[in-house]
Amino acid sequence: MMSSMQGVAPHPVSHKFEQSDATENFSFQTLADVTKAILHHAFWLAEQKQCLSSKEYKKLLVSQGWQGEEKRYLKIAATFGKFSPQDFAQVEPRTIYQLAERSNKYQKVIDRLLDVSIINQETVRSLIKKQRTPRRETAEKPSIWRRLKNGGRYCQVPPIHEDGEKTGTTLQKMMDEEGLTAQQIVAEAIALRQAYKEGKLVLVTDVNSGAE
Repeated sequence: MMSSMQGVAPHPVSHKFEQSDATENFSFQTLADVTKAILHHAFWLAEQKQCLSSKEYKKLLVSQGWQGEEKRYLKIAATFGKFSPQDFAQVEPRTIYQLAERSNKYQKVIDRLLDVSIINQETVRSLIKKQRTPRRETAEKPSIWRRLKNGGRYCQVPPIHEDGEKTGTTLQKMMDEEGLTAQQIVAEAIALRQAYKEGKLVLVTDVNSGAE
């Protein structure tokens, strides 16, 4: 026996709206209200955190099921603290979140908005686009430093490639004959070279040429 629900296909939900100036205005105004509501809530939440004790603030978040969710709104409050919610009424919500979540990256954009008389989506996107304009890449100087997980660092000499392998064979010979590590020999060689540069050592050829 087939129930009354069997064989009935679900009707597709229609999202068609009547095109009119009133509908368009209402739609954009609703989006503007959402943006303003986000900023109002962010400022209010930041104020509660400042005014309430830690225990009371936590209790407020828990009672609303918001613990852990408040962080992004505190970022919004910190990012747009010099503005009013009305200033960003013509900016869509996702852009607000984007600027706040990456405020360090977009700090110049936010600073420039302080000098803009009318802030809208086009203005913000234009400033973001200008900041993204690639700059000429400067050649990085080669570095021998490597970073450790604990924050320290160590130096590492890159591989030495040469036809006669003279450096490698000489270093290996010194290690075998003198019982020293490669690090000790390199450190000693660098110390001698530095002493020569500072005039503390003189090459025999330099002495001979001076005597002539």
